[in-house]
Amino acid sequence: MASIIATCISEKKGTQKRDVGTINLITDFGIDGDAHAGKWHRQVSLLSYEEIDLFKKDLINLNHGDFGENIVVKSLDFDKVTIGTILICNDVILEITQIGKECHSRCQIYDKMGDCIMPKKGVFAKVLNGGTISVADNLYIKEDK
Repeated sequence: MASIIATCISEKKGTQKRDVGTINLITDFGIDGDAHAGKWHRQVSLLSYEEIDLFKKDLINLNHGDFGENIVVKSLDFDKVTIGTILICNDVILEITQIGKECHSRCQIYDKMGDCIMPKKGVFAKVLNGGTISVADNLYIKEDK
């Protein structure tokens, strides 16, 4: 079972996000108050806590949201997730729509951090069912039956 470590938003694309503790997800739109919300396939971004922790060894002042991630998840190996995977947290249902991404050309995150793991390790999802996600909530992969 995976758990939510951080929930982050930003008002502008290409910038670092801030951890707000609880987010409200809107069906087929994304996270209320986040710049990436809208009717497209990358409504929510997720990163593994373990991947951030590996990168953190070189950056002492690294905060959740610094790579532009919306949700930081502990104990879920996103390398084993495929497009179409369904994630469930409380009433929220997310569908993985993209793995990795092309990096913005030297965005604010890259300028501040010197590198970005989102293009290599981030996953993106659309919101199939909205609701609220908070730090310490559990996240599950829906198993096919």
